[in-house]
Amino acid sequence: QVQLVESGGALVQPGGSLRVSCAVSGVRFNINSWSWFRQASGKQRELVASLASNGSTNYADSVKGRFTISRDHAKFTVYLQMNSLKPEDTAIYYCNINVAAHWGIRGGDYWGQGTQVTVSS
Repeated sequence: QVQLVESGGALVQPGGSLRVSCAVSGVRFNINSWSWFRQASGKQRELVASLASNGSTNYADSVKGRFTISRDHAKFTVYLQMNSLKPEDTAIYYCNINVAAHWGIRGGDYWGQGTQVTVSS
């Protein structure tokens, strides 16, 4: 069973930093991409950052230069380092992986339960 568990969400002041984590279990191979999405209250879920299997990264324009996605290969954990946080970064942050079908693993997107990040003074 594929599971994604996020952690690290918190209340942080504007200008502060925070790192959220996502531990993946139940799948080890054929992961096409690792991504972070966010959903603010009353808004649609949006892509924040993604990391492809070839190492390439992609960021939303609103977070470029402030956020960094990275991965610990040994721990099967993906991180989102967030610096210079702004109130508009307040949202629930969701981890996502896209997997190719193999060995009884369903292909497609898998999601975590989300972790709340609030940026406020």
